[in-house]
Amino acid sequence: MSGNLVRTALYEAHQRWGGNIVDFHGFELPIWYTSMMEEHINTRENAGLFDVSHMGFFRFSGNGVREWLQSIATQRVENLDSGRCAYTHFLDDNGLIIDDMIFAVADSQTISDTKMRDCPNISDLVILGVPNASMISVMKTWFDSHLPSDGSIILDDLSQETSILALQGPKSPSIIEAVLGVENVVKHFRGKAISSNNYGITGWIQGTGYTGERGFEIFIPNSQAEQLWEALLAEGETFGICPVGLGARDTLRMEKGFLLSGQDFLWPGLNDIEMGIDVNFLARDSWETNVPFGLHLDHEFIGKHRILSSRENTTERWWGVKYTSKGPFPRTGSLVLNSQGVQIGMITSGGPSPSLGKVGIGIGYITNVSEGDEVLIAPNPRKQVPAIVVSPPFV
Repeated sequence: MSGNLVRTALYEAHQRWGGNIVDFHGFELPIWYTSMMEEHINTRENAGLFDVSHMGFFRFSGNGVREWLQSIATQRVENLDSGRCAYTHFLDDNGLIIDDMIFAVADSQTISDTKMRDCPNISDLVILGVPNASMISVMKTWFDSHLPSDGSIILDDLSQETSILALQGPKSPSIIEAVLGVENVVKHFRGKAISSNNYGITGWIQGTGYTGERGFEIFIPNSQAEQLWEALLAEGETFGICPVGLGARDTLRMEKGFLLSGQDFLWPGLNDIEMGIDVNFLARDSWETNVPFGLHLDHEFIGKHRILSSRENTTERWWGVKYTSKGPFPRTGSLVLNSQGVQIGMITSGGPSPSLGKVGIGIGYITNVSEGDEVLIAPNPRKQVPAIVVSPPFV
């Protein structure tokens, strides 16, 4: 591979565990260890461990940081107390999604307890955020451009010094308890500084993830990454853990109907991106994505005007489709047709669902449909496969 690719702190661990390494947005990461199917099913039934250190890690601090974030986010932030996590979109001035992000609210003492880099602008509340891998520099530039001119709020980019491990699956709480102690088994969409433990691991842990399963994302210094990786796999063996690559990560999120930045939506400001479909088709607002969380219209934020317009005028929204007959699986760019063969939409993510016995599923933007409607999917010009419109999750 090219010498310009970035290796996470777990690169050697991936090699030891037999990871099949690929280039993923400039990072050398495993696509699978045994097989995507095995890793997917095992995560749903037991537990899977992911290296997601390619994701970013931002810290926002300063007086009024929570109110500032609310002014630029689709999520209502003011009612989120310390220890809460939430999902949001960030829109440009035209109301189009730049990126989505999970963020957490923490108090100053908690941030001190994480033993991360000193916070130069400590305040009563601090925001931690996880931008998508390919959007780290874009989002940093965008956030910087919207910081108060008086310097009252500061953005610290902790991405390069932080490793992120995601432990997902129904057995994940038992594994966290075995490795880090029961006090670190945080609830869903809650976060805290990692409490004292037998391995000396420090950092931040939150009950979030990208699989739809019970799980945790753990943010630690790069120097601790291999130790925690090996400890989780060793202690988790009793509970059926396995390391998981990017392939199963994608099928797991697709079954739950989670958006993938850069594939299910794409900010038109990224004019150097090459896609298999017209990039203008992926320029979307939060209403069009039909996501049932993260959008609150009872506060003012950048781009809100377009969402209000879409709510009144837009019939093309993001839906799932599930095959009712066998055929080539839906893929990015597959057309969605009505019963008369007229195009009414396009698939942005698609493939077989491992949890449903490899039935074809897809997600994309479709016009004038409701849940339960019958449509046709054209995975290629010669084939049309019957499907039904569904509101994800599929499983």
